[in-house]
Parts: sequence; structure tokens; C-alpha cells
Amino acid sequence: MFVLELTYTAPLDRVDALAAEHHAWVDDHFAAGTFIASGRKKPRDGGVILAVGDDRAAVEALVAADPFVVGGVCAYRITEFAVARTAPGLAQYREQRPPRWPPTGE
Repeated sequence: MFVLELTYTAPLDRVDALAAEHHAWVDDHFAAGTFIASGRKKPRDGGVILAVGDDRAAVEALVAADPFVVGGVCAYRITEFAVARTAPGLAQYREQRPPRWPPTGE
């Protein structure tokens, strides 16, 4: 899984001018199952997206196509992490860990 942190690099009027295109892009990725949560940061200096993917290069290519990036109004920080625990409704996103070696108790 990936945490995609957007930071605005332009004034909000330029961000707002591209918001409809960005939101359509986000909606497409929710429909595809790539994004599972998103929202603005508080204070409003960017946003955060939780994305599912196995390939960092593919995620980097995905964010490069964001209209905010194409329009030059934001930069992304991509953090990959292994999902160990989730709320029950998100169990499908947990990563399987290899068994501990040596097994406990030996």
C-alpha cells in the first residue's frame, strides 16, 4: 500500500482551476480500486490518498498523470508500507508476512 501525500506548489487559485480535472482523475482511480481513501490536508496545503499497488514504479507513473502534477500545482511524496493490521472492513489489504523463524517456543 502507498500513502500519497500531495503538497501544493502554487497558489490556491491555480489549484482550484484544476480541481475538477483532479477530482475526475481521483474518481477514476476509486472506480478502478486503486484508491481506497482520499482527502484534503488541514490546513489546506495539499491532500492525502491511500493507494493500493504492488509496484512503486507504476504508482509513480500514476501520480505523474494527475492533472495537478501535469498542471504544475503540486508535488507528491510517496510512502510505501506493508499493511500489517486493519479494521475488519479493510482486511483484504493486509499483507501476508512470512512465518517467524525460528518458530516461537523452540
